[in-house]
Amino acid sequence: MWNEPTQEQLNKIPRLYETENVKLKDKLIHLHFFIGGCDWYVAEYDGDDLFWGYAILHNDYQMAEWGYISFSELKEIKVNGYLEIDNDVHWKVKPASEIEKIRIKTTF
Repeated sequence: MWNEPTQEQLNKIPRLYETENVKLKDKLIHLHFFIGGCDWYVAEYDGDDLFWGYAILHNDYQMAEWGYISFSELKEIKVNGYLEIDNDVHWKVKPASEIEKIRIKTTF
């Protein structure tokens, strides 16, 4: 994984279920990972390996969904044996409703 998040960044993410009473549109997205036409937006973290957030695979917005994301599996993904997932180092924490790629399918 390129630009793997620091422990400090990971520690700032709410723990799993900590924001379950927050509406989806208001959930803060703390990290954005991407490769090609795939995007993963992270809202919660278990402190070990499991994220909860929104995933879009291969620009397939019809099948995009909120759910669990394995951090270790993200780190293992390689395209053509060398191209790895990247952590968006310019990402600014913002509510899901402000992210165009999430708004495409999600009705808040």
